[in-house]
Amino acid sequence: MKKPLATLLLLAPLSLGLTGCIVVADGDGGHNSWSSDFEDREYDNRKKIARLELNMGYLEVQDYLGVPDFNETYQKEGEQIQVLFYRTNRKHKDSLTTKDECTPLVFKSSKLISWGEKAYSQI
Repeated sequence: MKKPLATLLLLAPLSLGLTGCIVVADGDGGHNSWSSDFEDREYDNRKKIARLELNMGYLEVQDYLGVPDFNETYQKEGEQIQVLFYRTNRKHKDSLTTKDECTPLVFKSSKLISWGEKAYSQI
């Protein structure tokens, strides 16, 4: 009779250590981690775009900013126009990036000629 009682006294404290609840906290005040990632990327893109200078080369800008979210290339009046779009402002509460959430960078003959919504609408 002493053996089952000794076993029970040994297992009882061990089993109490196995019960409990799990709390998961992401540490950013309730934001989803993907939301925070987008916000960080948007801020970084805005910061880099603010440092751009006219006549920078297409490859130089792409190396500086990284892979664009969208890319357009076409001919207008015999000149090659390239537009790179970088996400800079969330407008929709989803995980998708749309062009209206991006800043367009306009290149003519591989040189940066303008950026922003008005620049894109004028081409």
